[in-house]
Amino acid sequence: MTDTADRVDDTTLDHVVIRFAGDSGDGMQLTGDRFTSVSAAIGNDLATLPEFPAEIRAPQGTLAGVSAFQVHISDHDIHTPGDAPDVLVAMNPAALRSELARLRSGGTVILNDDTFDERNLDKAGYEADPREDGTLDGYVVHRVNMTKLTLDATADLDVKKRDAERSKNFFALGLVSWMYTRPLEPTLDWIEEKFGKVQMVAAANTAALKAGHAFGETAEMFGSPFKVAAAPQKPGEYTNVTGNVATAWGMIAAGQLAKLPVFLGSYPITPASDILHELSRHKNFGVRTLQAEDEIAGIGAALGAAFGGSLAFTTTSGPGVALKGETIGLAVSMELPLVIIDVQRGGPSTGLPTKTEASDLMMALYGRHGEAPLPVVAASTPADCFLAAIEAARLAVKYRTPVILLTDGYLANGAEPWLIPDVETLPDISASFATEANATDADGNPVFLPYKRDETTLARPWAIPGTPGLEHRLGGLEKQDGTGNVNYDPANHGLMTELREAKINGIADDIPPVDIDGPGDAPILIVGWGSTRGSITSAVERLRNDGLGVDHAHLTHLHPFPANLGQVLADREHVFVPELNRGQLVKVLRAEYLVDAKPINKVMGVPFTGAELIEAIREGIS
Repeated sequence: MTDTADRVDDTTLDHVVIRFAGDSGDGMQLTGDRFTSVSAAIGNDLATLPEFPAEIRAPQGTLAGVSAFQVHISDHDIHTPGDAPDVLVAMNPAALRSELARLRSGGTVILNDDTFDERNLDKAGYEADPREDGTLDGYVVHRVNMTKLTLDATADLDVKKRDAERSKNFFALGLVSWMYTRPLEPTLDWIEEKFGKVQMVAAANTAALKAGHAFGETAEMFGSPFKVAAAPQKPGEYTNVTGNVATAWGMIAAGQLAKLPVFLGSYPITPASDILHELSRHKNFGVRTLQAEDEIAGIGAALGAAFGGSLAFTTTSGPGVALKGETIGLAVSMELPLVIIDVQRGGPSTGLPTKTEASDLMMALYGRHGEAPLPVVAASTPADCFLAAIEAARLAVKYRTPVILLTDGYLANGAEPWLIPDVETLPDISASFATEANATDADGNPVFLPYKRDETTLARPWAIPGTPGLEHRLGGLEKQDGTGNVNYDPANHGLMTELREAKINGIADDIPPVDIDGPGDAPILIVGWGSTRGSITSAVERLRNDGLGVDHAHLTHLHPFPANLGQVLADREHVFVPELNRGQLVKVLRAEYLVDAKPINKVMGVPFTGAELIEAIREGIS
């Protein structure tokens, strides 16, 4: 597969990549989301890449304020939002200057011509008008007076000029919908549902959408519309999900599977906040959400809920994980189930809050004081966030341990079609609570030992406070093996440290072996984790088409590693590890398995493209 839209015939494409870009107030995220939803409804496979300004109120018309949404639709299975757009819709000069370099050679540019005045050109940093100075040579350019045509379409409505202008994104949506044969009815229904209570707004958006569609149909500049047929799919019911929504639904499902009430203690932080927003809508499933005053309070409340018998979660991003570190250590000591969801973003510090990165792995593995091991799980696609949340909960409940689940901004905001699973295929993660004494004292009286471990899992019993006869103490001071009494004895501390480590290490026998995509003995092995799955899969397909022998192993469990990982890594000519960081997993693989793994790194706030990985791998084997 290439990233150039291939023509099946004069009016049919097998896929196309479209990028909407404009000022943060131009509604580009909504425009892209509506185009995506309609494409999903008619059966296209798709992948999206929303990109937000880092500043909440960047100056209007500047490069810092550009918001973009890229969507890749196809009639076959795809893995990424596309290496390079085929179409760029630029609503102002800043959007053109910011995004033009991404467009493939010979691609189509659709400009909102009304915004290319001297003031906006100056804000975007243009010394000359890019429409006239050769900047757009080599592209197919359509100059459309979107603002004026939107105002004309809404002239008969009792709408203020400023409010009417805001509907120009729907004009753009109508135009692109005509170009790629997207029906208007689903969006018209959505407008009525969304804005029906404010009829003037609904009427303006409706008029603009229809005007854009009619303009495409009547203007001679666009020729015939293109079609992208539905992609073959497995039978079943599908929906379109983002990673954050899938994570929230996975948390709800985990609660149902564990037969436990779900509690989320969270503090809003980009890009994790939508998990809290989505989860708060589902109280009918026994879900309780607490928007705490800060990160520390959020995880403190979650840990308290775990002590009380709830399936407890806390959501955050990298800065929040740092703040939660002490309480995560407390959860390790108390050996209570707790899932910490880290939706990674660019760092350090505030860094790039709206951009993606995968640079929290070392913090997840080692970012606590003392010897405090815990399982680390990573999702790899937006839809996979659902299963990853269930797996993190399974490990937390079964092994009485905090678990870190890693996603990232790309997964959180990106969308793809998701085949809703049959509930019968989901794992049973039912929790068992202690209900009676588990030992006797010297006089033969029944007693409860809170740290008497299961012989197989080494998990301690989980007793709900208030259960008669099971009174016990938990806390951060080191506990005596078995009794849970505070104990400062050196030998006991060594024993408890080793037991906690052995418990986590034993999980390696309770997770699936590494699944290899490929022949299994190819000279080139690419090891990935997290959201690199799509770009790696795309690159591997192209490399194989060129005759190279390539295997791909993608890791869901990052601590402990699957038991067969060492065998998978052995005897390879080349091992490459693409990461959206400066090389974190590659360091661990080198240390654990003494393998000459080669890093492929990117820390630019955007995901890999398939082409970037192909270039790096070819260079690495030359």
